[in-house]
Amino acid sequence: MAGTEMPALEFYPYDPEARTFATVRPVPTSSLQIAHNTGAPTAAHAFGAVDFAYRGTRCSLTLYWLDDYAGGVFLPFRDRTNGQATYAGGRYLLDTAKGADLGGDHGEVILDFNFSYHPSCAYADVWSCPLAPRDNHLPVAIEAGERLR
Repeated sequence: MAGTEMPALEFYPYDPEARTFATVRPVPTSSLQIAHNTGAPTAAHAFGAVDFAYRGTRCSLTLYWLDDYAGGVFLPFRDRTNGQATYAGGRYLLDTAKGADLGGDHGEVILDFNFSYHPSCAYADVWSCPLAPRDNHLPVAIEAGERLR
């Protein structure tokens, strides 16, 4: 949009403890429609999960493969910062449609929450973004990555 400036992005200070290795485990493949903030949902299927500890709390997130949009591995999440310090609809950690370094070896993946970011719809109502399904709501506050002003 001509003449519209994007506001400066805000981030939590880098936190080395927000970078962790997660064990990848397969889950039964299941198709679903991931809800958006507005508009039609995105077709996807769950194909795995990542298990990890965050500040002493055991956590698990489902990995999705996007059947629509641009395809690829998708890892959205919600945590206890949403609606206060971060976008209410959650943030994204992995979106291989846009590029991501999954790192790790031997059934592990690196989850670096310092690089979590808000979906486009956090900035303008013209965007329709997939939001984190219930399986990806974490019981902890992830004070890393992008935050609101």
